[in-house]
Amino acid sequence: MFERPTGGDRALLVELDFGAGDLQHRLAELTALAESAGAQVVGTLTGRRARPDAAFFAGRGKVDEIAALRRETAAELVIFDHMLSGVQQRNLEQKLECRVVDRASLILDIFALRARSAEGKLQVELAQLAHLATRLAGGWTHLERQTGGIGLRGPGETQLETDRRLIGQRVKLLRTRIARVARSRAVQSRTRRRADVRTVALVGYTNAGKSTLFNRMTGARAFVADQLFATLDTTLRKMHVPGGAPMVLSDTVGFIRDLPHDLVAAVRSTLHEAAEADLIMHVIDASSPERDEQVAAVDAVLAEIRAAEVPQIRVLNKIDLAEHRLAPGVEHDGCGNISTVRVSALTGAGCADLRYALALRFPATDGTMPAPPERSHNDQEATPRCA
Repeated sequence: MFERPTGGDRALLVELDFGAGDLQHRLAELTALAESAGAQVVGTLTGRRARPDAAFFAGRGKVDEIAALRRETAAELVIFDHMLSGVQQRNLEQKLECRVVDRASLILDIFALRARSAEGKLQVELAQLAHLATRLAGGWTHLERQTGGIGLRGPGETQLETDRRLIGQRVKLLRTRIARVARSRAVQSRTRRRADVRTVALVGYTNAGKSTLFNRMTGARAFVADQLFATLDTTLRKMHVPGGAPMVLSDTVGFIRDLPHDLVAAVRSTLHEAAEADLIMHVIDASSPERDEQVAAVDAVLAEIRAAEVPQIRVLNKIDLAEHRLAPGVEHDGCGNISTVRVSALTGAGCADLRYALALRFPATDGTMPAPPERSHNDQEATPRCA
């Protein structure tokens, strides 16, 4: 008989390298995720393997090392920065005698903490149920049909079927409600298009500074915090751009590497704002040592939600924090169009360049020409190169 352990939030973090490298950067991100979920990190453990172990993911020797460190640190929870199967999670919890959480469950838990709107809560619950459905069998091992013995032929299979049916009914209800909200969102989108209002979507890796830039560009007061997934619910505000057409800016949930597919599917209607936008502003943390990997992770999610073909402007944010201090300015593509803008959303440096770039993309219908921003001697602008 096995019941999942309960306990507090003293967490031991496990990061294994299967050849991807950047072990310390990944561990730092896992630490930030754990702290965002409210965990108290009391220890970390790293290792290298050629491939995951089928039964314990980490291998029996490494699991013994984790168990010893858990007892030493009095950790009540072990968090793996990897996706675990239901069997692996159950075996680890039996061996470690504590709760075991994988990366998908951790991210879903953060989303559950941060969801504020009715739609956000529906989407998170849908993703959690989809994730739970793959782990039902492991959670009801004490009710499984056992071999031999009078009194040991319990109703385990019936219980599993009942749980699956109840989850299935709830999932169907949630999808119906989310579809209703999505239809309402689509009506609003059509209304904006009839009014010739351009939609610009902010996307980027979590904690890249999207909400700070959103507030800077619109004058809104959206919640801002130096933490992962500070913003979950899509927010839309009108944005005034001198010399530009009427625009609406939308602030969307941040992306992250290895984002659970269940979660991407659940928040697809929210990310619909990015897929249906006239332009995507991809906000990039210029100060991050993993900038290229973060850009690749965002591009992968955009491809998954079919937004890869939407025109983009890349916004290098946090230039004031970059190791090699960057000056505000713009960069052009091969045809002379502004493709990248360097800004600091916190100080406002470069935001005038960003408004100018938007005005060039979507000029005012009355023929008003946008005026380029005044540039100091420190500002840099790449020379246009026409193909």
